[in-house]
Amino acid sequence: MSGSTQPLAGKVALVTGASSGIGEATAIALAEAGAAVAIGARRRDRLDALAGKLRDGGARLLQLDLDVTDEQACTAAVARTREELGGLDVLVNNAGVMLLGTIVGADTEDWRRMLQTNVMGVLYMTHAAIEGMVEQGSGDVVNVSSVAGRVARKGAGVYNASKWAVNAFSESLRQEVTGRGVRIGLVEPGAVATELTDHITQPEAKRASKEMAQAMTPLQAEDIARAVLFLVTQPPHVAVNEVLVRPTDQER
Repeated sequence: MSGSTQPLAGKVALVTGASSGIGEATAIALAEAGAAVAIGARRRDRLDALAGKLRDGGARLLQLDLDVTDEQACTAAVARTREELGGLDVLVNNAGVMLLGTIVGADTEDWRRMLQTNVMGVLYMTHAAIEGMVEQGSGDVVNVSSVAGRVARKGAGVYNASKWAVNAFSESLRQEVTGRGVRIGLVEPGAVATELTDHITQPEAKRASKEMAQAMTPLQAEDIARAVLFLVTQPPHVAVNEVLVRPTDQER
């Protein structure tokens, strides 16, 4: 293939939460663009299936058992990627959970899970990767946030808080490393047809979330993967810092 069809040839990417949804679609898109891809997630069976698909497509691949709430696992994942694939040029922090629900009467375990995965997971992975990127004078960190990182809504308070944290962290980090050749990008999906709503524990919140999704034509995971690819294939002097992607018929 020519360079134009393989814009990431010779690059190495690491995608968290790669076992389904946006992470899986992003790993496929990056591999198709020519990158060697490290895929990390907790669900080994789902990861095995994706690994088979990527290998069939001819991708150089590394499979990682990765729980992003474990700081040591994050550090090891980045180290293994650099060691076995020869570097790290693109980190996509996609792992996340959306446990919507009211604050009054909440199960605080949902809150811990969201903050540990959505916030600390992004922090741990970025901390593990960023120093090497600064040293090499290049690299992309793409954090998958949400429209919920911009608009707070009743019934989504702690999810909102976790995504606002990701947005604030991303902008602060951008200012810190942008003069050193490293780009920080934020992708904020609206409603996407993924498994996220299946994990909501509050029955009323789960019902409301599914009803909202049925009231519109939701985005597909591949739509968000294209946005990630757009960010990381810009010329080196171009940094697209933020992309908000909603279904055409989503109001807010």
